[in-house]
Amino acid sequence: MSRTSGGGQPPRVTVRNARFQQWLSYLATRSKRTKAGRFLIQGVRPLTLAIEHDWPIDTLLYRVDGDPLSRWARDLLAGWSGEKIGVSGVLMAELGERSEAAPELIAVAKTRTRSLAGLTMRGSDHEPLVVVFDRPSSPGNLGTLVRSADAFGADAVVVTGHAADPFDPQCVRASTGSLFAMPVFTAADPAEVVAFRDRQSRHLQIVGTDEDGDATVFDHDLRGGTILVIGNETRGMSAGWRRACDVTVSIPIGGAASSLGAPSAGAVCLYEVTRQRSATASGGAR
Repeated sequence: MSRTSGGGQPPRVTVRNARFQQWLSYLATRSKRTKAGRFLIQGVRPLTLAIEHDWPIDTLLYRVDGDPLSRWARDLLAGWSGEKIGVSGVLMAELGERSEAAPELIAVAKTRTRSLAGLTMRGSDHEPLVVVFDRPSSPGNLGTLVRSADAFGADAVVVTGHAADPFDPQCVRASTGSLFAMPVFTAADPAEVVAFRDRQSRHLQIVGTDEDGDATVFDHDLRGGTILVIGNETRGMSAGWRRACDVTVSIPIGGAASSLGAPSAGAVCLYEVTRQRSATASGGAR
């Protein structure tokens, strides 16, 4: 049932009622998330970063039975002015997609759809770095690349074409909260990104990753403004992206592996951008 306790206590959900079913649908069904404009945030770090970065959150769900809540959870609830709903541990475990201990807190948050028209570059003392993921099929891979882009100081991630949902729980978890710190934009196709590049006051080279690249990533100059394109996990970059790229780069590998996975390739290239720019800043050779 869903009820409000006496003494002005927050309402509680202890059975699989209509509201619980709605929350559950946000986990499994993209169309439900899209229609409602809502998704769930699971985990201590993602939830902490969402709040730190002022992500719009509707409701905090908290576990009402089992072990006492931690200091982190108690403090967050005490300072929360929005809606709070107590949920039984069994139902929290289901919403947290965990078979063992139920999570202490889960947030019901609003989705944010960002058009590329809203992306602005930082000041002249900074060489822009934008990461494009072309038609990612795996939400986990998308979240992992968002995490790497955040770690290596990219300005934004742009997801192009028919792609995985950034608000899929797998993506949110894989990003470990970077989804709330790193702006993620959408674009229909390469032409939209090229038009964005052409509007900028400084040159941005478009660098695609490909196992048959024009040069290795270590030999290509990545110190200037860069749009780094990572292709689909199985098909690589689309033909449109190959035409749009100024250059393609490869990552030399050994062993029995034929290639790196898309998020791994992205992380290697992002590290190389950081390495080259750090060497230049410290006066070293590229």
